Amino acid sequence: MNTSEKSETTTVGERLALVRQRIARAAEDAGRRFGDVTLVCVSKTFGVEDILPALEAGERIFGENRVQEAKAKWPALKARFPDAELHLIGPLQSNKVREAVELFDVIETVDRPKIAEALAAEIKRSGRHPRLFIEINTGAEPQKAGVLPDAADAFIAHCVGTLGLDIAGLMCIPPENEQRSPHFALLADIAGRNGLGGLSMGMSADFELAIQLGATHVRVGSAIFGARTHGAAANDPHDGARG
Repeated sequence: MNTSEKSETTTVGERLALVRQRIARAAEDAGRRFGDVTLVCVSKTFGVEDILPALEAGERIFGENRVQEAKAKWPALKARFPDAELHLIGPLQSNKVREAVELFDVIETVDRPKIAEALAAEIKRSGRHPRLFIEINTGAEPQKAGVLPDAADAFIAHCVGTLGLDIAGLMCIPPENEQRSPHFALLADIAGRNGLGGLSMGMSADFELAIQLGATHVRVGSAIFGARTHGAAANDPHDGARG
C-alpha cells in the first residue's frame, strides 16, 4: 500500500503510531533503545488542521522548511501546546536569522560561514540558544546546500572554536538516486571524529536504515501526514527531499 492509499484509509494518529512502532523495532534490532532516536514529524506544507491530530496524539517535535510558513502556523499552536519543539530543516537565509532564532528550538541547517556568523551574533544579542546542527552535503551535489565533506572538520572548528556555537550534531540529505548507507556512514564518521553526538539522517523511505547506522533524529513527514500535493514540496525537489 503506497503513502497516498494509506492517507485515505488511516488517520494521522494511526500512521504516527505505526511509525513509532517501526522506530522502536529498528532501534531494538540495532541494539539501541527507542529513546535513543528522536522522531521529527515533518509538517512542512501541512496546515494546522493536519498537524493538530499529531499533537493530540502526543507528538511534540516537528520540522518545518521555511521560516515564514512556520511563523504563520506555529505561534498559535505553541500557545496551545507550549512543550512543542520546532526544528528548522530547510535552508536558512541570512535575513531570516533573527526570526529563526526567535521561533525555532533547533536549527538543523547551518551550512556556511555567513549563516554561522549571523547565528552567533543573534544568539548573543537575544540570549536565546537554539540547538544547532551543521548540514553536510555528503553527495557534493551542486544544487543542494550543505558543507562539503572535505571542508567539514574546518567548518565545525570555526563554528565551535571561533564563533563559540554549541553544535549538537550533523544533518544530511543523501542523493535521491544513490544508496543511503555510504552517506549515513560518512556523516557518522565526520560526527565521531569531531566529538558530535547528534545525527539527523533518515526520512520516510529510509529511517530504519538510518537508525541502524546511528541516527539520533529521523525526519518523517509523508509516512505520517500522507502525500504532499501542494506547496513547495510538490514542485521543488530540494525542499521535497527533507522529510
